[in-house]
Amino acid sequence: MRTHLRAIRTLTRGVTQGLPVLEAAEDPYDLFNDWFRDAEASGLLLPESMALATATGDGRPSVRMVLLKGFGPGGFRFYTNYGSRKATELDDNPQASLCFHWSVLERQVRIEGRVERLSAEDSAAYFATRDRGSRIGAWASAQSRPIADRAGLEAQVAEAEARFEGRDVPLPDFWGGYVLVPDRIEFWQGRANRLHDRLEYTPRHTPHDGSWKITRLQP
Repeated sequence: MRTHLRAIRTLTRGVTQGLPVLEAAEDPYDLFNDWFRDAEASGLLLPESMALATATGDGRPSVRMVLLKGFGPGGFRFYTNYGSRKATELDDNPQASLCFHWSVLERQVRIEGRVERLSAEDSAAYFATRDRGSRIGAWASAQSRPIADRAGLEAQVAEAEARFEGRDVPLPDFWGGYVLVPDRIEFWQGRANRLHDRLEYTPRHTPHDGSWKITRLQP
């Protein structure tokens, strides 16, 4: 109940306040951090949930929900099995987009750019923070591959548990992280009468130089 009350209290904050003036939001990562903290404080379930859209080499799109596992000037991070459908599509076409939707705040953030694999060291550091069951699951599941039934999956889990019984579960060589390096970030704030606020950030030079052009878009 307390969580729901927090969410209700924040429902109209963005609608009444809108987005900051351009001069007050020069760095999109600072603005994203503020919005993400607001989403966490609002009581939303899994505010780190984001839609990840990828496409095949010939342009056929697909989208799914994943979890944000870190962000900063280097980009936005997530992790997966390198044999999954999303990873296969990223191998063929390393351009992708993300969308956060925090409905109770009437906010969206859309992020587009090139996706790069993280180093094995970065992936191992994150993998070590996962609970043991999740690490076993990463070894057990050939993500996106067909399986006859649930019993087959549970058998693979039991096999992985037996394999690592009494010892640490290491990072699989088929599992790891990605970072999406943005070349476009858009902040969308719902406003009355559908006259929404939209700020678009694009790099002035390259996605890594930290200098951004800011454009206010019509709703």
